[in-house]
Amino acid sequence: MPDIPTPVAEFRGKVRILRTPQAPLAVTLIGASAAPSGEEIQLAFAGCAPTDLPEVLEDARVERRGPGTFEVLSGAQSFRIEARSVHVHLDAGREFYRAIPGRPVPMLRRWLLCAALLLARSRAGISLVRALRR
Repeated sequence: MPDIPTPVAEFRGKVRILRTPQAPLAVTLIGASAAPSGEEIQLAFAGCAPTDLPEVLEDARVERRGPGTFEVLSGAQSFRIEARSVHVHLDAGREFYRAIPGRPVPMLRRWLLCAALLLARSRAGISLVRALRR
């Protein structure tokens, strides 16, 4: 029975491929996610990359083909990567901070900050602040 391909990640635009043969994660794909947010996504494989894998791909898709087998598809090109594991890093910071709005600054704190800035404008104000600190 053939293994059913399972999608791992989909990239939009250029995808850079970094190779570090001596490192535990030998192959890393870096590019923009095909999701509407377009966040940067990184896929790091703990295994060997095929020798014909170029340094840049366009609109790549990564699928899991079976235990330890991943396929990188880009247009009509297809590359098979044998890896013990794959590590996905997706920076979700922008979406997180969009969902949780910042807390408004209390009015008293705003007034105190404005007063401190007004005092810091002049030499007399700076002298006054130094005197109050003693």
